[in-house]
Amino acid sequence: MGYPAKLLAPGEVIKFETRPHWRALFAPGIIFLATVIGLVVLLSWFASNLPGWEWLRWLFVAGGLFIVILWALLPFLRWITTDYVFTDRRIIVRSGIISRRGKDIPLSKVNNVSFEVPPMGRVLNYGALLIQSAGENDGLTVKDVPDVEQMQRSIYEYIESDEKRRRGNE
Repeated sequence: MGYPAKLLAPGEVIKFETRPHWRALFAPGIIFLATVIGLVVLLSWFASNLPGWEWLRWLFVAGGLFIVILWALLPFLRWITTDYVFTDRRIIVRSGIISRRGKDIPLSKVNNVSFEVPPMGRVLNYGALLIQSAGENDGLTVKDVPDVEQMQRSIYEYIESDEKRRRGNE
């Protein structure tokens, strides 16, 4: 993964970085497999039962490619281009395939960090971090965070360390 060091402030250290939980790839993987298997079965049936209908085969291939690109490849690209970075000074979220979107919250502005874990998140160990900041914005919701409860505890530790650093006690 490796968040670029050139994008960090002088002396800033990455404490933890991750991508959304792998479960975000489960449905696209199922769609990909079902589409490929369905196309193979359909095309083999066409080859044996409907000779001379090649244009119809190409229509099914085009439809299959459309499904794979829209519901399998794009979610994978969104997953692989999303970064959650927690440094000793701020929380950074970056996402986007072609254009990038980002949001940073300095640890000094964080008022509260809570989490939500859906029922499946209890089984697969993921959830959403809800970060409230002292700024004018609505805060930040970081979805699909692996091991969200541990991450919440870690953020509070990072906040305490940042306060000590800013006071000059460290």
